[in-house]
Amino acid sequence: MKNSCPTEESDQIRLATWLSMQGIKFFAIPNGGKRSFTEAVRLKRGGVQKGVPDLFLPTARGGYHGCFIELKRAKGGKLSVDQIKWLEYLREQKFWADVGNGFDEAKAIVIHYLGLD
Repeated sequence: MKNSCPTEESDQIRLATWLSMQGIKFFAIPNGGKRSFTEAVRLKRGGVQKGVPDLFLPTARGGYHGCFIELKRAKGGKLSVDQIKWLEYLREQKFWADVGNGFDEAKAIVIHYLGLD
């Protein structure tokens, strides 16, 4: 049987579960996923923007205002141009903004950012 790479969604669910179990405050930014045209228009009118990272930890640490995490699959995940631009902008604004390729990398980002290591 072939080893399969977890989906981004399953890794994000796993990370959200771990964050909750640790008592770490965070929220997801639901920009991705398939939607009907009508729902996509409604969300865009309401402020949803392409490329915004998946998760935010609203906890200041080490001179940063908070931590944004863009989650990608452990193998084969690729940033879009919009995602790169958002990460650059957020870093300029003194947010920690990083990419976690899979659950383990994303968890390591949180541990490092919060100084839990």
